[in-house]
Amino acid sequence: MTTLTMAGAINAGLRAAMERDSTVTLMGEDIGKLGGVFRVTDGLHADFGDDRVMDTPLAESGIVGTAIGMAMGGYRPVLEIQFDGFIFPAYNQITTQLAKMHYRSRGAITLPVVIRVPYAGGIGAIEHHSESPEALFAHTPGLRIVTPASPQDAYEMIQQSIASPDPVLFFEPKARYWDKGEVDVDRVVTQLSGAGGAAAGTAEMGRARIARQGRDVTLVAYGPTAKLALQAAELASADGTDIEVVDLRSISPLDSEAVVRSAKKTGRVVVVHEASTAFGVGAEISARVMEQAFFHLHAPVLRVGGFATPYPGATFEHEFLPNIDRVLDAVDRVMKH
Repeated sequence: MTTLTMAGAINAGLRAAMERDSTVTLMGEDIGKLGGVFRVTDGLHADFGDDRVMDTPLAESGIVGTAIGMAMGGYRPVLEIQFDGFIFPAYNQITTQLAKMHYRSRGAITLPVVIRVPYAGGIGAIEHHSESPEALFAHTPGLRIVTPASPQDAYEMIQQSIASPDPVLFFEPKARYWDKGEVDVDRVVTQLSGAGGAAAGTAEMGRARIARQGRDVTLVAYGPTAKLALQAAELASADGTDIEVVDLRSISPLDSEAVVRSAKKTGRVVVVHEASTAFGVGAEISARVMEQAFFHLHAPVLRVGGFATPYPGATFEHEFLPNIDRVLDAVDRVMKH
């Protein structure tokens, strides 16, 4: 086992995939000699060269369009969008071409493209640097949307994403880039599902993880809010409330089975994410729980997330982001039913 930051774990996962498969290429703005603005690709250009770690112009639509052509030619491009808010110039390419080519060709064409997206807040950045647009892409059939919450998951999930025949948006919670954890870098990850499955601690693509067992309330979180949910659960335990934490890992496909099973067990569900709660991932989870576990619920499903406003400047982001007080308030409300 090796102690790595999440950024270091993604770097190690990219390196492992590139060493294993010569068709894996990296593209993005300043990802080469600089190593990216967050240094996630640090050292890869020196080891793999210009042909496999390519700096691009500041043109996200061009980056994705080029990757689509490369994928059709037999490559496995891995793209970096420098910040979440910069992805929208490529929205057309992603949702109308990348997501639909396999369906349009009746399965004759696969596009194994991975788009790495540093997302969410908590870094004190300016406008367009702290957004959470995952629901916009989850609404589009043909795309996988995944997000790790730990270095070990980041290491495994980036390799699984690269191995996937489907296009994958790999959302990286940038405020967790420097969180450290133990990573088994000797584990070979070449398939979509780990041999041990989620129960054995292996990240299984498309499967949620029970990050904490509990009996009273289910807290559903992912990416940047998984750590917050675990912290809230620890504080609630001091008051006698036993919280189960479900780390989604995958937003699309959504592991409804794991969420519903936990909802039936606890009878109370709170969903936490940084994006606005309006029309968000939490709303989808709430609908599925109500459809599949209604008669097991003791309280309505509650959502804790961002407000219906553009992401604020750094001075006020702490007012926008979910925090422990807001999460515990929702837990208290569902417990009162």
